[in-house]
Amino acid sequence: MKRKNLDISSYLIIGPENTHGRPVPDIVRAALVAGFTCLQVRSKTATARELLALVQACAEVRAELGLTERVALLIDDRLDLVLAARELGTPVDGVHVGQTDVPPEICRRLLGPEAIVGLSAPRTELLEYIHTGDLSAIDYLGAGPLHPTDTKPDAGLLADGTRHLRTLDELRTLAAESPIPVVVGGGVKKSDLPALKGTGVAGFFVISAVAGAEAPGRAAKELVNIWKES
Repeated sequence: MKRKNLDISSYLIIGPENTHGRPVPDIVRAALVAGFTCLQVRSKTATARELLALVQACAEVRAELGLTERVALLIDDRLDLVLAARELGTPVDGVHVGQTDVPPEICRRLLGPEAIVGLSAPRTELLEYIHTGDLSAIDYLGAGPLHPTDTKPDAGLLADGTRHLRTLDELRTLAAESPIPVVVGGGVKKSDLPALKGTGVAGFFVISAVAGAEAPGRAAKELVNIWKES
């Protein structure tokens, strides 16, 4: 898909460790049918080859649903796997990186002008970052956590052992002042969505709220509907 078509309003992050043993492509299919607009494959346990196969399977699901030009498919952290997937003919749209990963400007240079590059926002001093940092290579910022989350126990954890959670006031200011869209996650539940949308952020991201749900398709549909109707 093209960068200009990027929609991060309903953003699913998923890997094999998040699904309670169920096939990742099945949950991806359920989420995309329900209306999710962006997909990030993320795993800290899968091998490189396992991840490449998983990304290929997710790309096939997206293509079968006719959503290749409408839903972005990204890989977390692994710029090398984005490049490898492309060499293998898998249509991967880009990468999401953190503050300690390959710098976004390098990702942009290697992936080209149409790739999507997302960046996890710094844990503190976020407003200073968006005012003084170089955001020219980045398409969106991922901010979180909104709540503590089991899928990423160190989310928001600072060097002194305290945890920084994003407040609605902070997100409201961020959405108003950031020159690029912001997507928010980290323990997000459907009850959070009306207030979250009221801050003006571009969307929400979830892992367990869909991948860990008893009925992933129904859970995904509820999230999409609440966001749209808020």
